[in-house]
Amino acid sequence: MPRTRPAYPPEFRREAVELLRAGRTPRELSESLGVSEQTLRNWRRQEQIDRRERDDGLTTDERAELVKLRRENQRLRQERDLLKRAAAFFATESGTR
Repeated sequence: MPRTRPAYPPEFRREAVELLRAGRTPRELSESLGVSEQTLRNWRRQEQIDRRERDDGLTTDERAELVKLRRENQRLRQERDLLKRAAAFFATESGTR
């Protein structure tokens, strides 16, 4: 069974990234904060993207918008499929009378 990762509050993440920016190494912080080194690197990378210091990924806002749009797209597909089935049903109903 895969391990679930704990949810860290945004403020905790920001403070950890600030410590990295101040010169602390991921290894030092990993030991003191109880967060994996890779998680700290990921947080630093995402913060750099959010600050537009990097352009090789989505910002947090863009990522949230993408999730929202994907949900909306799924809902619209379901509505379209329902309308197709209803149209087919009514077409056969009117054809049998």
